[in-house]
This record gives sequence, structure tokens and C-alpha cells, in this order.
Amino acid sequence: MKIAKCFGLVLSLLVSSGLYANNNPEIIAKSNFSIGESIEFRSVVLDESRTLNIYLPTGYDAASDKNYPVIYLLDGSASEDFIHLSGLVQFGSFSWINQLPESIVVGIENVDRKRDFTYPSSNSLDQEEFPTSGGSASFIRFIEEEIQPLVEKNYRTQSPKTIIGQSLGGLLVTEILFKNPNLFDNYIIISPSLWWDDGSLLKFTASKASSPKSIYIGVGKEGEIMEQAANALYTKIDVNKPANYQVYFNYFEQLSHGDTLHLAVYDAFDKIFKNKQNQ
Repeated sequence: MKIAKCFGLVLSLLVSSGLYANNNPEIIAKSNFSIGESIEFRSVVLDESRTLNIYLPTGYDAASDKNYPVIYLLDGSASEDFIHLSGLVQFGSFSWINQLPESIVVGIENVDRKRDFTYPSSNSLDQEEFPTSGGSASFIRFIEEEIQPLVEKNYRTQSPKTIIGQSLGGLLVTEILFKNPNLFDNYIIISPSLWWDDGSLLKFTASKASSPKSIYIGVGKEGEIMEQAANALYTKIDVNKPANYQVYFNYFEQLSHGDTLHLAVYDAFDKIFKNKQNQ
């Protein structure tokens, strides 16, 4: 009984002196946390306002004499793939990782991806399910004539230029590679929707670029149509590639159409950039 009374007295003294007080800190201040900036501009080619989300490397402002490669990302809004892929770029460019060089990421926000990422289809079901489709030629012009010049004018850029697209975005990246290959140096094509227009793009005679290209194709366990099309694309490019093309492929059997992108892009960075980084 005396011991209990003594313990109670000691505890009371500790609490009153603040030595045993509950740790309940108060917030001193709050501030916004941002990983980039957004720019809005009027597109003459598309006749509409468009938004780009820009991730800049940590030392961008301090290193005023340094230029950076640019990674262009389709489906590039904050609610799509901009945040998690910008995180991959930041992580991969840490000096202790040294997977890829510090890079600017340009996320292209969507207005109508079914319109912008598809060329006209003769398939009646495509037309019915994608009534606004068929605008990829204008969107490719938009990238070439407006987005790239805008980025190169307002940010400190250098080669290489990389483009990343998944699903319908992968279809568009494949179309650019086949029809206008000099637009980018590196092409990362994930789960491409090559079923579009009954697979006509796989029959297209692709243009060859004079400059070196690195091409990565990745697909998950996404069903026979998607998997066969991705394999056919890899074979088509690899068999006919010029000597200055490097082509990579990976199958992610543990992943599906919804979650292949993140790990596939990490693998693409590893294959396209890491060997060059360590040379």
C-alpha cells in the first residue's frame, strides 16, 4: 500500500514537472508540396487549350548552365501517370542508383485520348465504340510543331528525347516510331492497343531513321490478343532493324493491363539508359 502511494506521488511530481507529459506536438506551419509545374497554352493545331505538367530535376534552378534530356509522357496528368513516373525518374537519377541521367519529364494531359491516340479505323465496332477517334495525325503534328518547340524554348534541354505510352498511348507511340521515327530517340511502348483497326499498324511498312534509336516493348498477362500483338511488334522491329537500332522486350507474367506500366518503365530505363550511364 505504501509502495503504491509512493509511486503515485512520484508520477504526480513527474507530470507536474513536464518530465512525463504526453508527447502531443502542435503543427507550427503548413505549406504546399509540389513536384513540378503546370503550363497551359492554346494549341493552333488542335484549336483548343492544352496543359503540360513539368517535372524538373532537383538542382535545375541552381545549375543554370546545365541542360537535361526530356522524357515526354502520354496520359500525363496528375490523376494518370505523371506523379508515379516522375518519381521513377527522380529515383533512377539519384547518384547512388545511376540508372538514367537527371531528366525533365513533360506530362501531356488528356482532353480526348480516344481521339488523339488513334488513326482512322475501318472496323465498324471501333467506330461505334470510339466515335471521336481518328485524330492521331493532328496530335503527332501537335507534339512536333507545338509541344517540343515550346519545351525547348522555355527549358534547358538536350538529347536524348524519350516518349512513353501505354495502351492506346502505346498505339500512338508505335505510329510515331513507324511514320515519324526522327521525332524521338527512345521509344517506350507498353501494352500497346495494336488490335486497333484489325491490327493494320503491324502491316505498315515502317520508315527507318538515320539516327540511333532505342525501343522497348513491354506487356503483361493481358490475354492472347494483347500479348501476341506485342510479340509481333517486337519481332517486326527486331528482324528488320537497322544496325543503329537497339530493341528490347519483356513479358511481365505476374502483372495485368492495369499495372504493367510502372515496372515496365523501370525495366525500360534500366535497359535503355543504364549501360550508357556506366560506359
